[in-house]
Amino acid sequence: MDYICFFVTFTAIALLGFVSVVFFEAYKRRNNHQHIEVPAIFEDPSSLKQVPCPHIVDPATKYISLIIPAFNEEHRLPGALEETMNYLHQRTLKDSSFTYEVVIIDDGSADETKRVAFEFVRKYTVDKVRVILLGRNHGKGEAIRKGMMHSRGELLLMLDADGATKVTDLEKLENQIQAVAKREYHHGDSSDSDPRFRISDIPAAVFGSRAHLEEKALATRKWYRNFLMKGFHLVVLMAAGPGICDTQMFTRAAARKLFSNVRLKRWCFDVELVFLCKWFRISISEISVNWSEIPGSKVNLLSIPNMLWELVLMSVGYRTGMWRISNSA
Repeated sequence: MDYICFFVTFTAIALLGFVSVVFFEAYKRRNNHQHIEVPAIFEDPSSLKQVPCPHIVDPATKYISLIIPAFNEEHRLPGALEETMNYLHQRTLKDSSFTYEVVIIDDGSADETKRVAFEFVRKYTVDKVRVILLGRNHGKGEAIRKGMMHSRGELLLMLDADGATKVTDLEKLENQIQAVAKREYHHGDSSDSDPRFRISDIPAAVFGSRAHLEEKALATRKWYRNFLMKGFHLVVLMAAGPGICDTQMFTRAAARKLFSNVRLKRWCFDVELVFLCKWFRISISEISVNWSEIPGSKVNLLSIPNMLWELVLMSVGYRTGMWRISNSA
């Protein structure tokens, strides 16, 4: 009986301690949606002059911004960037109104990622390719948020540095988000000739899905990555509901609301984005994209406890009201 009492007491104390840690950590992160201390600075490597830094609240001056977070990507980044820039250049040749920028966020890389990124700035000019240096590693979520908050596009696309999702799928995402935005603007009216319509003003989001490739991926992907994928999808379903995918595109109005509030900086920021989309009633649609697994993934078995920890923090933060959602943006 003494052993049972000891076990119950120990378990209760451990549980109380865990709950206390969760609440304390959630409280600490209540202001995580505010910018980190490192200012966003764009530098022209040719002239060594600083370029004025835009903000998400400013009017759009480009049609699309491609946001690419990079952490120790000196080997995978060049190929992905070259393919991306070639595609974007071909789009401008076909349509002179197609304007773009690529924003690379170096998330405290310890390799030559910074050098590689600035080589592309020199090649394509600072108007088309820009680099933000975070100084130290903050996490993919923070890197993407920083890029989104200082972009110029009407549309903002989140794209991985490894080139796993092909930039050639961009038009599929564009067409879908255009259709969603027009539907939201006209409230069912099929007419799209209203000159006042600007896609940047309509909150909408499109998530690229690779669900149609899962059967093939299951057969070729390493077992622990399948385990991670299935387990993560399950906890995501419980935490935020269905709708979590890979490549993501937002209108400027949607990005302004979402990235002014997102707090998670590393593993589960995209789950939080889904939650915030649903809170703001931002229309989410899903469309299939091509995807291939690129060697060098930073996801491993140790990712599971980190993912679960952030999901718990998110749930506690929002459910208790410690993480307040601002509509001011």
